[in-house]
Amino acid sequence: MSTLATTTASLPALMAEIGRKARAAAGALATTSAERKQAALIGAARALEQHRLEILAANARDMQAGRVRGLSAAFLDRLELNDKRIDAMIDGLRTIAELPDPVGTVMAEWTRPNGMTISRVRTPLGVIGVIFESRPNVTADAGALCLKSGNAVILRGGSDSFHSSAAIHAGLVEGLRGAGLPADAIQLVPTTDRAAVGEMLRGLGGTIDVIVPRGGKTLVARVQEEARVPVFAHLEGLCHTFIDKSAKLDMAVNVTLNAKMRRTGICGATETLLVHKDAVATHLKPVIDALIAKGCEIRGDETVQNLIPQALPATEEDWRTEYEDAIIAVKVVADVGEAIDHITRYSSHHTEAIITEDPDSVARFFNEINSAILIHNASTQFADGGEFGFGGEIGIATGKFHARGPVGVEQLCSFKYLIRGNGQTRP
Repeated sequence: MSTLATTTASLPALMAEIGRKARAAAGALATTSAERKQAALIGAARALEQHRLEILAANARDMQAGRVRGLSAAFLDRLELNDKRIDAMIDGLRTIAELPDPVGTVMAEWTRPNGMTISRVRTPLGVIGVIFESRPNVTADAGALCLKSGNAVILRGGSDSFHSSAAIHAGLVEGLRGAGLPADAIQLVPTTDRAAVGEMLRGLGGTIDVIVPRGGKTLVARVQEEARVPVFAHLEGLCHTFIDKSAKLDMAVNVTLNAKMRRTGICGATETLLVHKDAVATHLKPVIDALIAKGCEIRGDETVQNLIPQALPATEEDWRTEYEDAIIAVKVVADVGEAIDHITRYSSHHTEAIITEDPDSVARFFNEINSAILIHNASTQFADGGEFGFGGEIGIATGKFHARGPVGVEQLCSFKYLIRGNGQTRP
């Protein structure tokens, strides 16, 4: 169901019009002052606060529909909004508003022997298409980050969060209009027709410059396979935590518990725990007992099964699985080298953590693992643009080009070269 009575014939025309409007808005945003963008974001934060009850009511409608459809507890957790999560959205908008404006920033500058000066300067990408599932807060995060970086954005949320996203989007538009900026700078696709995704992946007649998928493995795989425009994406968040032999016990327990159980359905949740063989006698049982006490299912190798009666046998598939649930795979390794080998083989290159007091182990872990985010003595759940000081994120990118890790305002910019001469000609 959708708010528009679209047909197979009318949908391409609808999406093409959205693309044209976004391209026109992008042209205006590219030269908009930092002060006006800041005013729009502050106004949007104010609008979300003023319309809090409407947002909660819209979310309640989505949550009820989700329960009727039998959505999983993890999915419903991602979908749910409450006062705390709305406060986080509002705080994120205000934080992004106060960030330095990236557009026009001189990234590097140098003078050639012939006297010409060359500058590399940040510029907006143009029009960004964001396709996301379940998490309605992505509406605010993506809209704000794109606006701050001078980009227009086309948001296509999941059908499960349709009403929640629409309520949040209305607040963003209120902020745009209050600052005198085009409402088309942040558009929400007004239909749940899945064919709209295909239209976006084909680029809307060249009006979309990049696609960012935020969702499960199936969505991201489809985007990466079908997109005719560049994609910022990660396929899944198969994150690891390694407890080294020198790890402090209290830290190992607290960090691992947070990394797995704070929110099990997010992409930064630890899915596999690796434990140094010399830490088994001291660390393994206290860590596992803490996880079990919080309701976590344990799937372990033979050593883990021998020590933990509740542990189920881990299969090869468990080392490859992003559970997004209260389940963790646990393996004992001989040393940091075996931990690195395991992560290199099975990781999705999202986020990995090591808990240790040994600087040599940290150096090897950081130097030899090529994931987007590597963490020492802290939870993998810090893999978040807000925690990086970006105010939010449009997604986590695990590719190796341009944007990597949390995608914030700087990563949503490209650059151009400005050359200043005084009559030079090339011999």
